[in-house]
Amino acid sequence: MKAIISILCVCISGMIYAQNPAPADTATKRILLLGGYAHVGNGKVIPQSAIGIANGKLTFVMDGRNFKPSRLAFDTIIDVYGKHVYPGLIAMNTTLGLSEIEAVRATNDNNETGSLNASARSIIAYNTDSKVTPTVRSNGIMLAQITPRGGSVSGQSSVVELDGWNYEDAAYKLDEGIWLNFPSLQTVKARWSEAEDEQKKRNEKQMMELNNLFYESQAYATGNNKLFNPNFEAMKGLFNKSKTLYVRCNYVKDILAAVAFGNKFKLKMVLVGARDGWMVTKEIKENNIPVIIMRTHVLPEREDDDIDLPFKLPYLLSKEGINIAITDDGFWQDRNVPFQAGEAVGYGLDKEDALKAITLTPARILGIDSTVGSLEEGKDATVIVSGGDVLDMKSSDIQMAFIRGKEINLDNVQKQLYRKYMKKYGLKEAE
Repeated sequence: MKAIISILCVCISGMIYAQNPAPADTATKRILLLGGYAHVGNGKVIPQSAIGIANGKLTFVMDGRNFKPSRLAFDTIIDVYGKHVYPGLIAMNTTLGLSEIEAVRATNDNNETGSLNASARSIIAYNTDSKVTPTVRSNGIMLAQITPRGGSVSGQSSVVELDGWNYEDAAYKLDEGIWLNFPSLQTVKARWSEAEDEQKKRNEKQMMELNNLFYESQAYATGNNKLFNPNFEAMKGLFNKSKTLYVRCNYVKDILAAVAFGNKFKLKMVLVGARDGWMVTKEIKENNIPVIIMRTHVLPEREDDDIDLPFKLPYLLSKEGINIAITDDGFWQDRNVPFQAGEAVGYGLDKEDALKAITLTPARILGIDSTVGSLEEGKDATVIVSGGDVLDMKSSDIQMAFIRGKEINLDNVQKQLYRKYMKKYGLKEAE
């Protein structure tokens, strides 16, 4: 008992020290960012830009070389000469705010019991006080698509801003998609696996159950229903395309089956993972299906694959005209999202296209590109300023961030611990 109390005391003392920054106040200042390299997010770069912010919106984004600002027109003029200005980055398919410590089950709320959980809403479990969020935000992630895991139909994802007192504050777009772990048509041949016939039977059963679920939910969506079904109700948006079906699958057979499945029910669909997508680019392109690529920093799937296949997958899909988004896999790992995109640049992907894969393309997939994803007049002033290239882990240095014009405190527990121990040993950086 004494040991448990001691552990709790240590944890509580750590929590008292490592406080998250308070959410930012409502934006009221008129701000001018002057002189920076503006990476618009749509492929365009303005070498010496002038960016105006007022009432949480971008009032102008223009060439600033001949711009002469009036001191009366702005409350704050910030010189960002030589720095890089980007749209706030967007993390896709993350459990940020749903998971805190992977090894502690009680801190993970991303997986409902059962197999068919279309009505499960990830936003309900979102924790704005997560200690992980500020560490991710410090690398430029300003918005995230929080998604459920587990089962066949995992539930509904929502988009959040990484600032707010509670999930209602943070919510940016609610219940925008349904997540499906597509039944694999692959069979595994290994000593530890069950018989191949048994695998095939199980796969066929799962596909039959999935088809029945979608036929029934489609009928529910088009009929007059006296009995309320929460799962079918959640799936209604799939059939009028107000919601997107996100399909997790990787292998050729599964990708082709998923594409055929989406066509059968006339769904707006996004492939997630799609490691074998480079083999079936024609089918993906013809059906205008975007792909969310999960983590380029991985080993190839097969022994005879090119060793650099994961690194060049974004380029292989992009050059065929497929819309790609790049993200990581997990929650704390999301701080590496810009570097996952940067990895692809070294293997053929254009640098501004790599930026687009973590800004404008995710915004388009999520249906929020009219307000975020690029630096354009009228959009939300969700902006980051870096001392170096945000895609390069060596030079990236996020010095300033705004969410809808609110300046965000970029402090986090890791920076606090750094300062604490630099001070302890009397090192200069502590200042």
